[in-house]
Amino acid sequence: MTDEPTEETREISRKARRMEEARKRRDPSAWYGFGMFGMVGWAVAVPVVAGTALGLWIDARWPGETSWTLVCLLAGAALGALNAWYWVQREGHGDD
Repeated sequence: MTDEPTEETREISRKARRMEEARKRRDPSAWYGFGMFGMVGWAVAVPVVAGTALGLWIDARWPGETSWTLVCLLAGAALGALNAWYWVQREGHGDD
């Protein structure tokens, strides 16, 4: 067996290089912006809703002076903001 790449391997490599070059050249479209906007929205909304639900559940089980609904809502908002920041940074830098 030889370490020489086969014709199929060379063809796949050429196609992958062409696709990567095309991806780097193209400008983001409006649809890309809408998709990114939706992704960031979900990245924030899901932790906020989950935190609120957890807080409501804790308040129903163990009532007290602390509003766990508010605490978990704020924690979910902070987590959602970090999550959105991560996605925006990742998309902004790309694979360069």
